[in-house]
Amino acid sequence: MLASVQTSRTVSNTGTVKAVGVGVYSELACINPVTSINWTTLEPGQTVNKTVYIKNTSNVPVTISMTTPYSSWNPPTASNYITCTWDSEGKSLNVNQVTPAVLTLSVRNNITGITNFSFNIVIIGSG
Repeated sequence: MLASVQTSRTVSNTGTVKAVGVGVYSELACINPVTSINWTTLEPGQTVNKTVYIKNTSNVPVTISMTTPYSSWNPPTASNYITCTWDSEGKSLNVNQVTPAVLTLSVRNNITGITNFSFNIVIIGSG
């Protein structure tokens, strides 16, 4: 007789969004600013995508980039198991131009010891 063992770990999070030189919005019309992202409850091995809209709010063309500063991760070890990436690194935006950006949060299968975490997402427009 074979026995099956199944374990489950639930990870909860809300990420804070900070924007520099650009606006980050929840819809294409750029009405509702995004200041945090609720990634919902995540399981090991899970990947979740969230679409935001980036608008160049400066008076010159900008190139956009995104970072999740290590110092913002709580607990710091969460960054060993969880990654946040996006599909818009290095995109150029003209003045008032809007582009969709997909943020992807991935949780590794071997996550351990983390039930809640938080981190900052910093989106920068440089021009």
